[in-house]
Amino acid sequence: MKCFKNATVYVEGEGLKQTSVCFDEKIEKISRCCVSGAEEIALPEDAIVVPGFIDQHIHGAGGSDGMDGTVEDIAIIARTVAAEGTTSFLVTTMTQSKENITKAMQAVKAYREADSKEGARVVGIHLEGPFIAAAHKGAQPLEYVAKSDIEVFDEYNAASGNAIKIVSLAPETEGAEALIRHLSANKIVASVGHSGAKYADVQKAVEAGACNVTHTYNAQTPLHHREIGVVGSAMLIDELNCELIADTIHVSVPAMKLLVKNKPADKLTLITDAMRAKGIPDGVSELGGQTVYVKNGEARLADGTLAGSVLRMNRAVQNLVEKVGVPFEKAVDCATLNPAKNLGIDDEAGSIKVGKRADFTVLNSSYDVLMTVRGGEVIYKA
Repeated sequence: MKCFKNATVYVEGEGLKQTSVCFDEKIEKISRCCVSGAEEIALPEDAIVVPGFIDQHIHGAGGSDGMDGTVEDIAIIARTVAAEGTTSFLVTTMTQSKENITKAMQAVKAYREADSKEGARVVGIHLEGPFIAAAHKGAQPLEYVAKSDIEVFDEYNAASGNAIKIVSLAPETEGAEALIRHLSANKIVASVGHSGAKYADVQKAVEAGACNVTHTYNAQTPLHHREIGVVGSAMLIDELNCELIADTIHVSVPAMKLLVKNKPADKLTLITDAMRAKGIPDGVSELGGQTVYVKNGEARLADGTLAGSVLRMNRAVQNLVEKVGVPFEKAVDCATLNPAKNLGIDDEAGSIKVGKRADFTVLNSSYDVLMTVRGGEVIYKA
């Protein structure tokens, strides 16, 4: 048994409070008094214990990418993101050849079966493409864009060991509605992304079971007063959970404020959408076989197209608080409880509550990560 003694803790339903948290693999007790004999973990005075971050959209970090298709590369990503307070994540793929996507699926299956305790936990896969709109491909390779296909999806999911949790797709494209219904029936999140959809298309997709918007504002139809597109639909339709890359590069601060103002508090989810260049020095990198140039926190293709980010989740939370004006607890929810609800894992993760997994991030007053705990074990310490 371990214990954070008399610490500042963000407790579900109670907010920030001075208390002690005792835990093994799961949280056993939240009280003023520690369990007798528990190992006390010393924390500095300005430390705040919050739930472990959950990143539902991340391609890579530490020089590795989910599309590299090896257990070793997934392990590198898992260890790298632990340093930013992430305890759970979805390995995110991209539009590529069927062979390469299948290889990535198989690697995630093998990694999850090995049940590694190092680094953050892989809770599944976010299949971003290939079922997208060519005109809104963003940094995805055009030659591999494909129409929505239930049979192909099922092949990918089988190869992954049924690990796919989110599928980003363009609802206005051929076969998309049928795939959305198939995903919804199997409790997999259908996400509107890389799309030229109009409001009517999005509304139809939601009726079919779509419930998420991929990196809101990016690679999708913007808000216009005669056709509100994907962006306007994301704000208008309360059922849609909106992903947000809060790096102030992909989305401006006023645009973030607008999204926050228009979404229910539990329908905004911070993501990093990070690529392999996160956690390593600036320079030339790669995404889906394309050369990416990373400089001053920006990752772009040669033509200037944004190509994922190098954002860390702790900085995304900081930006939401300090630049957008979101209260601290609500900003933390956007990186913890909200994605847990979206993925259907909020009964075991996403908040600090007795019986849930002992997944914690310890921040200081500057939002630096002091410690990351996954399932009761320290996976990162500054």
